[in-house]
Amino acid sequence: MTRYLALALALAAAPVFAQQGQPGVHFIENWDLDGDGKVTAEEAAERRGNVFAAFDANEDGFLDAQEYVLFDEARAADMAAQGGQGRGAMKRAADGMLLERNDSDGDGKVSLAEFTGGAADWIAWLDSNEDGVVTTADFGRGMGAGKN
Repeated sequence: MTRYLALALALAAAPVFAQQGQPGVHFIENWDLDGDGKVTAEEAAERRGNVFAAFDANEDGFLDAQEYVLFDEARAADMAAQGGQGRGAMKRAADGMLLERNDSDGDGKVSLAEFTGGAADWIAWLDSNEDGVVTTADFGRGMGAGKN
C-alpha cells in the first residue's frame, strides 16, 4: 500500500494549482500527458485510470466510500499544502473528482468505467472557452472555469 501512497498523492494533487504564478499550471503539468500544454479528454481518462488504480486499495474494481475518504483526504492535504486554494476554477477541478460527481449509477461506489468515463464531461466542465481542451487560459485570473 505504501508504494502506491506516493503515486496516489501525486495524482490526487493534480486538481490543485500552484499558489503563485499562472493559475492552472499545476493541473497542466499533471494531466497533460504529451506535453503540448493542453489536456484532452483522452489524456484525462488515462490519468484518471492511474488515479483509480492508486486508490482502489482492495483491487475490487471500485472506489467505495471508504476508499473515497482516503482519496478526498489526499486531495484536501495537497490543497492545504498548496496554500489552501479552494475557490473558482481550482475548486471546480477538485470537485470534479468527488464521489457524487463520478457515481453515475448512484450505487455509492465508483467503477473504473465510471471514473474514466467521466473524463470527457470533466474536461468540458473545466473548458471555459469551449475549445475542446483545458489549458492555463481556462484557469486565468478572473475567469470562472466550466459551466454550471
